[in-house]
Amino acid sequence: MGQTCFHPSIEGAQHGAKSLAQFLKYAKTSGAAGAQPSNFMLQSGSGLMKATEIADAFTQAELKLDGISCHCPFWVHTTAWTGSPSIRPFIPGDVAKKSPADIEQWAEDYILRLFDLAAELKIKILPMFWGVAFGWELASGYPWGFWSGGDFDLLKEGQERFVKKTEKIRKRANELGLYLAHEIHPGTGAMCADDFLMLVNICGGDKCLTVNADPSHCWEGEDFETRFLKVADRVYGCHVKNHVVRPQMPLRAMQPLWPKRAMQFVDIGTGDLNMMRYAELMIHVGYAERYCKIMGTPSAPLVVEAESAYRDVDACSTNGIQYVRDNLCWPVASGSFEDGMGA
Repeated sequence: MGQTCFHPSIEGAQHGAKSLAQFLKYAKTSGAAGAQPSNFMLQSGSGLMKATEIADAFTQAELKLDGISCHCPFWVHTTAWTGSPSIRPFIPGDVAKKSPADIEQWAEDYILRLFDLAAELKIKILPMFWGVAFGWELASGYPWGFWSGGDFDLLKEGQERFVKKTEKIRKRANELGLYLAHEIHPGTGAMCADDFLMLVNICGGDKCLTVNADPSHCWEGEDFETRFLKVADRVYGCHVKNHVVRPQMPLRAMQPLWPKRAMQFVDIGTGDLNMMRYAELMIHVGYAERYCKIMGTPSAPLVVEAESAYRDVDACSTNGIQYVRDNLCWPVASGSFEDGMGA
């Protein structure tokens, strides 16, 4: 029988109330084989934990270190210029009082220190997402007719801004052999496959610009197969998450309460998305093989990011880990099922 190319893992951002040790204990007890802590779990005082401390924690927990979730500092870095207060939950209070330029510089410095830590831990793939580099007008995704005029072109300005603001970060990532896996996501620097391919193009095909696949963000016309086939050779990371879209409700509305929103994140097994087909697609686009080659591992993580407006987050994630373990980590075919017919 063939071997599985996947193992169950868990993303740490939703479990930020836990310390690293508490998170790893929770992951192990829930049935995970690996874990992807958030950058916040790796902080110590005003700095970051030592690589040896982190490695020892994973060894003691008997878990694989499957990456570092660093969405928040990247989002802060490419959103600070807008002056939006929405970045404040992700930065220290004293930093939040500074100017947008100073906050951006703080975020860049933080990211570069995180790069050094990742390199020391031999982590090559960092799931993240770029912030609102193109401005809130374009981040709305609404097809306005006035994104450009006689003396402005918001798309062109955003392209120039993205290239310039990310230049130092991309340069250092390439020097360290790191891949920055953007989670294509509404309201970020690339909201669909074509947006992401535009980023790659304006940055001259920069190899560090990669994708962290997440099917739960495909809820406005671009299904996960269409999206991830378009960016197939750039898929280096993978989250497993499901959703439902409630009919006859607007997907875009100024509704702050999750239970009242049209799109709901749900447990892995009962949402609108077929997770088996998604896992198969991750093999088809080369994610599993690519991850194992880069990280030198026998299997690639299917990183659970289960959320619910109604179900306790720990219970929802535990259920998700066990669903992945029991349903998506199956022996991979070594050839066609037709090979043995008629023998």
